[in-house]
Amino acid sequence: MDQVYLIVIGMALVTYIPRVIPLLFLQNLKLPGPLQRFLGFIPYTILGALIFPGVFNSTGNLFPAVIGTLTAFILAWLELNIIFVVIGSIIATTLTQLI
Repeated sequence: MDQVYLIVIGMALVTYIPRVIPLLFLQNLKLPGPLQRFLGFIPYTILGALIFPGVFNSTGNLFPAVIGTLTAFILAWLELNIIFVVIGSIIATTLTQLI
């Protein structure tokens, strides 16, 4: 049982160290404005790439999926926080399914 704890601690360190080293050494690095703007779009891009392929199969009906997707596009276009985009599209899809 002690080996399991050591393995978990080792895996945690192997995961944590590569994430914390750039934060320690690059915390005072100033990025150019266009690069910062570009990096700001990455969460939306990754979310879209992960979710979009399965969107149209998620409800079993195409219409609620399209409404949820359009809602997500509109909320993202309005530059809302990503959590509001996700929750808003879930609510729109659910309400459309109830109709």
